[in-house]
Amino acid sequence: MPKSTLSLAAVSLALFIGLTACGSSTGTPGPSPSGAPPSSGSSGPSAGQSAAPSIAGIDHPTGATDIILRVAQGGGFISPDFLATQAPDFTLYGDGRVIFQQKVEQFPEPGPDGITHNRPWRIAQLDEDQIQELLAFALGPGALGAARESYVADGIADAPDTTFTVNAGGVSKVVVVNALGFDNPTGPDQVARAAFKSLAARLQDFDRGGTIGSDVYVPAQYRGLLSPRDSDPSIKPVKWPWPGVKPTDFSAPPDGGGFAMLRRAMSPDEVAALGLGDVSGGIQGLDLSGPDGKFYGLVLRPLLPDEKD
Repeated sequence: MPKSTLSLAAVSLALFIGLTACGSSTGTPGPSPSGAPPSSGSSGPSAGQSAAPSIAGIDHPTGATDIILRVAQGGGFISPDFLATQAPDFTLYGDGRVIFQQKVEQFPEPGPDGITHNRPWRIAQLDEDQIQELLAFALGPGALGAARESYVADGIADAPDTTFTVNAGGVSKVVVVNALGFDNPTGPDQVARAAFKSLAARLQDFDRGGTIGSDVYVPAQYRGLLSPRDSDPSIKPVKWPWPGVKPTDFSAPPDGGGFAMLRRAMSPDEVAALGLGDVSGGIQGLDLSGPDGKFYGLVLRPLLPDEKD
């Protein structure tokens, strides 16, 4: 994807300008100096299409599927189904689209049918000034510019990892921080961990509790994750709804992970065939009776623009 290139001196100047604009704020500032990003819907440049090059400032890729800033949380002791539905809390793409989940105090509960409908992701559009301000915060006060790649040594085994991805201003790295928010005040890296906590708080509550305009993200595809289940007389499984799809069409993930769950990219029409209503945020807890006479559990989650299956 097109990417403008600035010298180290220019990047430093851009960071200085961005940090000056941020001032000494210690809260969770909003997505832009001028207020809310305009609401956008799920439309935008198609995958592979590039937006206009960055204005003078912090350089970054400009493609519609290029990740320039992301935060995700995962790991810890959670159920395989819940783990399978996890996806990044916040992603800023090169064309200015932001796809995020709203912060909630309580996660959705299963319905009477035992199926949990997860929170939908949402989408907003940033202009270049808003992108610049956010990147300046992430690289400066958010500490990603000077961060090392791992803060997990002597971590807490059952606590999740917070993973930041940044690709801007000459910095391209993934930073993994274990047990963020469970910090020992006398432990190492407290200055950096406090900065990471501030950045995570801003990105994970990007729309300030829903007060900033955005639209529901409508994915082009979903990830379907299939796992064998033992029959249970107390559960009435849903009949397999896809005549042209077999359980063997689901395959193991390339990295071998996923708790033995097989997966397949699924179209909105295939998902609609389940007859579950609004599943824009994905689901867990669905039991299927397969065409092979076996029983399966199915988990669905939306695929983000940079994901293929």
